[in-house]
Amino acid sequence: MTSDPPLVLDIDGTLTRTEGWGIDPRIFDPLLEWDAPIVIATGKAFPYPIALCHLVGVPELVVAENGGVVYTGDDVRFTADRAAAQAVAEEYRAAGYDLGWGPEDTVNRWRETELAVSRERPLEPLEAIAADHDLEVVDTGYAYHVKDRAPNKGDGVRTIADRVGFDPVEAVAVGDSTNDVSTFEVVGRSFAVANADEDAREAADEVLSEPHAEGTLAALERVRKRQV
Repeated sequence: MTSDPPLVLDIDGTLTRTEGWGIDPRIFDPLLEWDAPIVIATGKAFPYPIALCHLVGVPELVVAENGGVVYTGDDVRFTADRAAAQAVAEEYRAAGYDLGWGPEDTVNRWRETELAVSRERPLEPLEAIAADHDLEVVDTGYAYHVKDRAPNKGDGVRTIADRVGFDPVEAVAVGDSTNDVSTFEVVGRSFAVANADEDAREAADEVLSEPHAEGTLAALERVRKRQV
């Protein structure tokens, strides 16, 4: 029997440094010492959370691309097809816009089920084109994600919990964005870091006073001390 509850953690805005991009290295040791499953649930492309698990030294339990890709530790499940999102990107380019990431586009290069567009690019035409393809655009605060309407992080967490063998209601989640709301809805306890958007703040059980990884570290300490 473990003393810690399962964790579900977002990456951007949740495990990152307060002053900018990049993982806050202080998060590594608490996660390595955690004696329950840790699910990394993110809007990033699949390789990024896998690499994070490798770097931290924890088992690979991953919900990527906002639920489009789910890795249960022994099989990869794709819950959407990138073809429709690719068609949206092509029409967006034909309308005179680019995705905003430069010619190599490492943001999208390894995406399997969706595409991300820089928030510096026009949103209104992107939403209109996406709607024509029955897709949605989700603003995570870091990018506009063009995705299938059905998949979400919460469903991915349920899939992993069923495969690994824990009850999602026993889990604690920390996030910062509207794409974390579905996760907050399936776990037993949820925290929004101080920099969270309004959707995440309203859905969370508690809004932390600290931002980014500072808030996550504070939440994990409280959880371990049974102060939730």
